[in-house]
Amino acid sequence: MRLSFLTVLSLGAILFLTPSFTHAGETAATMEAVKGEAKATVEEAKGEAKAKVEEAQGNKMKAMGERAKGNIKAAGERAKGKVKELKAKTE
Repeated sequence: MRLSFLTVLSLGAILFLTPSFTHAGETAATMEAVKGEAKATVEEAKGEAKAKVEEAQGNKMKAMGERAKGNIKAAGERAKGKVKELKAKTE
């Protein structure tokens, strides 16, 4: 339940904060960046949720690993979003 709430909250904030008066190319670029950041937030939340489960079971090392995996996946999603943003700006 908490994961979906975080996702909805972050997507809602991002969508309402993006300016609606930009040009078409800038809009596409902005949306790619927004999607990348939203996916990164989701990956971080997933990693944190898995870490909490592992901590509850008493597995501190596995919890650290799950957090690290979540952060790594989030960084990858941010990078993909940035690449797509730059690609959309050049089109």
